[in-house]
Amino acid sequence: MNGKFLDIVRQRYSCRGYQDKPVEEEKIAYIKECMQLAPSAVNRQPWKFRIVRSQEGKEKLQSCYSRPWFNEAPLYILASLLHEEEWVRADGKPHGNIDVAIVVEHLCLAATEQGLGSCWVCNFDAELCHQLFQMLETEEPVVIIPIGYASSNEIPTKKRKELSELFFEE
Repeated sequence: MNGKFLDIVRQRYSCRGYQDKPVEEEKIAYIKECMQLAPSAVNRQPWKFRIVRSQEGKEKLQSCYSRPWFNEAPLYILASLLHEEEWVRADGKPHGNIDVAIVVEHLCLAATEQGLGSCWVCNFDAELCHQLFQMLETEEPVVIIPIGYASSNEIPTKKRKELSELFFEE
């Protein structure tokens, strides 16, 4: 049985090509609401998001990750972890990166539902990004998400492991 959620998951991919077309404010508002509802450990919500649309802000991000396709995006969301707010398990394991990952995937799935492309970008110069955006000492930039209308309607095939390789009964 296919559900709406499974359809959205099947449509989501790492978009690396964007149209020169602005994203409507209603779609950004919808994505933000979906992100606001994301769970986090002990409900700490140890995150901060910068919506980057200005030319100056976009150039800052592009200096942290220089790829032609990345420069095409009409806007970016920069997700940061606030270390002083993250929950730490009794054995010392911090959960902030997990929390940020959950909310960013909410973002990407909501964008897909709205007909937009997105991509996780983690391979960027985080130190430079921290400096350029004058972040707090305890704030860490974790991921940049370009968002926009995909330049192609073709959804790439995703190679995935077989279910038998992923799940085990005990």
